Amino acid sequence: MKVFGIAGWSGSGKTTLLVRLIPALVKAGIKVATVKHTHHDPAVGDEECRALARAGAVETVVASPHRLALIHEIHPGETEPPLDWLMKRFAGIDLLLIEGYKWASHPKLEVWNPSLGKSMLAPAEKSIVALASDEPVNAVSLPRFHRDDVEGIAAYICQYCQI
Repeated sequence: MKVFGIAGWSGSGKTTLLVRLIPALVKAGIKVATVKHTHHDPAVGDEECRALARAGAVETVVASPHRLALIHEIHPGETEPPLDWLMKRFAGIDLLLIEGYKWASHPKLEVWNPSLGKSMLAPAEKSIVALASDEPVNAVSLPRFHRDDVEGIAAYICQYCQI
């Protein structure tokens, strides 16, 4: 399994890019999985599922004929599972796309939107190997893509990951 990330500040367009990028990769015959880091409540499922988690179930699986979701509750005093632990849970995947985890060591493309008023990650973060921005970028000499160039970004990831 190859691992590649999409990083950037909140509101930069990471999820929007991933939602468009995944179909392009799947169309190329690549089996894709994702790990998304969030600071929001990631609860999935109906009220009964959430009730089981509130009752103390550590993990809850929600299964249907079309989808399976695993919800793992992190209780007070426990720490968020490290990315390496999450990555080990995938089997039979060609490419694991990781959204977020800005400071983790895996290679990643930074989605940068200067209108957010945040500094670019790439100059300081060595794991960033490419940029996606709608604005010209002169601060770093990395491959750069327009955020709408989904096919170009998909091709770059495939080349970089050798898949």
